[in-house]
Amino acid sequence: MVVNSEPQVFLFLSKILGGKVIDSEGRPVGKILDLVARVAEPYPVVTYLLLKTGREKKQSLLAWQEVTETGERFVASRQTLEDYHEPVLQEGELLLKDAFLDKQIVDTNGAKVRRVNDLQFLKARNSLHVVHVDVGFRGLMRRVGLEKLMDVISRGFFDYVPPDQFIPWKFVQPLASPDLLRLNISQSRLAMLRPADLADIIEDLDIHRRTVIFKALDVETAAETLEETDPKVQVSLIEEMEVEKASDIIEEMSLSEAADLLGDLPKDKADDILMEMEKEIAEDVKELLSHPEEEAGGLMTTSFLSFTPSVTAGEALDVIRKEAEDMDFVYYLYVVDDRERLMGMMSLRELLVALPETPLSELMDTRVVSVSLDEHKDTIAEHFAKYGIMALPVVDRSNRMKGVIMFKNLLEIVAPELGK
Repeated sequence: MVVNSEPQVFLFLSKILGGKVIDSEGRPVGKILDLVARVAEPYPVVTYLLLKTGREKKQSLLAWQEVTETGERFVASRQTLEDYHEPVLQEGELLLKDAFLDKQIVDTNGAKVRRVNDLQFLKARNSLHVVHVDVGFRGLMRRVGLEKLMDVISRGFFDYVPPDQFIPWKFVQPLASPDLLRLNISQSRLAMLRPADLADIIEDLDIHRRTVIFKALDVETAAETLEETDPKVQVSLIEEMEVEKASDIIEEMSLSEAADLLGDLPKDKADDILMEMEKEIAEDVKELLSHPEEEAGGLMTTSFLSFTPSVTAGEALDVIRKEAEDMDFVYYLYVVDDRERLMGMMSLRELLVALPETPLSELMDTRVVSVSLDEHKDTIAEHFAKYGIMALPVVDRSNRMKGVIMFKNLLEIVAPELGK
């Protein structure tokens, strides 16, 4: 915002609320109850004052452009109450006190849920713009009229003055209502957050607000966020969703995560979601659900890369480029015979440096560490620790490859606080 040579004047909502408005002759007009702002980029702009006016103490709107502000005095150019507007908000307008004070917002820069104690405005050319949200203790003291006393006490006893804690408006995502959330989060400031950060924020909110946010996410973001969320919160979110939308989200999750979630849901809800899912994905998930959670079969994912030994490095890379996006794990690839029996493995790095015409049979390491479908989590953990690998293949009694256990999935069982 360009202000030219005009001096910058900052105002606080707490200092404006309760202020008296007078007319040009000094007669009382009303008392300020709230400010109306139009949500705009880069900063919301104040459009009206909400006043309590007249003996009947009715509410009216007075355009900000009709007001002259000097210090804490507000002088209205309108002369009669008949000139004031009925308090009807237009689309894109909101009441700032009602929408923000004591409400939760997301600081998208710090990826935290914060409580709003005050709003700071910048006055320029008689326009008033919201520029900062105050989330600090100082803002709370300002609201109750104790800011100066707090400064004196802090300076006298501790030689310290608590700093302001402002969040620039560009990093603020309101959460007070679906209207403020704008419901299209893919275009909102929450889209800037990593799924793990968004999951933390959702977990910090009450069940109503977290549901509103989650339902507004696009399918891919919802799936990524759900994978990072505490299992109990996962269940509560999916239980609140329609079956069709829930199935779309779960289809985007890794197979192992999807199976874990469906296993925690009430059976009726899980069955309905499985019926709605694509048949092939649903069958893979059912396979994982058939195994106990603490055994290899319940920890594995069936989404991995495998090739026959005659496939060349170049051919394998072509397949990976096409399919890697839908794979749960791509760091290792496995070599199997025509009956899916495990023969060897290699890392993606080894594949990348190999000559394109080299067959995988010449590149694979046949010394593969694997576990059986019923292997217990403790033995699996020992293998990860002993061999320093990122994933373990799971085979049946005929050595046919059935899945892969990623280290992250093991952590979610043996150390839940680290796995998410």
